[in-house]
Amino acid sequence: MAFERIAPQLNQLLVHLSSATSLETAHTTSHNTQSFITSNFHKHSLKMATEAAVRKFFSSSAYAVAGASSNPAKFGHRVFVWYLHHDLPVTPINPGSETVSALNKDHATVPNVTALSNPTQTSLSVITPPAVTLQLLREAKEKGIPSVWLQPGSFDAAVLEFANAPGTFEAVVAGDGGRGHEGWCILVDGERGLQAAGKL
Repeated sequence: MAFERIAPQLNQLLVHLSSATSLETAHTTSHNTQSFITSNFHKHSLKMATEAAVRKFFSSSAYAVAGASSNPAKFGHRVFVWYLHHDLPVTPINPGSETVSALNKDHATVPNVTALSNPTQTSLSVITPPAVTLQLLREAKEKGIPSVWLQPGSFDAAVLEFANAPGTFEAVVAGDGGRGHEGWCILVDGERGLQAAGKL
């Protein structure tokens, strides 16, 4: 008899607990869905912004490669050769050598960004260690370089903070994204950028 008297109360309690659990589950699911959507939206927006930066990068009339090398095993060589293969006007930057050898030819270098003949019309590819990159970007800003492409491994948090600060450059290509596994790389993503800029 005692059980029969409290049975309705137990039923109400169970219904209440069930409802609370359902609401909590629904709230958690909604929150997770919102987080997923926000994350995807951010990634999509970042990708779109970087693709626009790639188009801007290739709108320049001249290019330079900081860290250009004669050593075929180095990315500084591969990136420089990429420009040559695509018949783009490119200047190698190497303070340690007067020339860079590529495609069976010696190409005259300049020692730094300051020595570029037309920096305000030159987009800059960077393949240097982060500490070197930061100083390089300071010089590039002073000379009016409009756009930079930071190859994977050439930047750290301090470099990205400087490069992306308002008013520093018109376009910065760097970080996660692109078609490769290590971020935006001109060897992987460059041709699509040339196509988008109408140069291929």
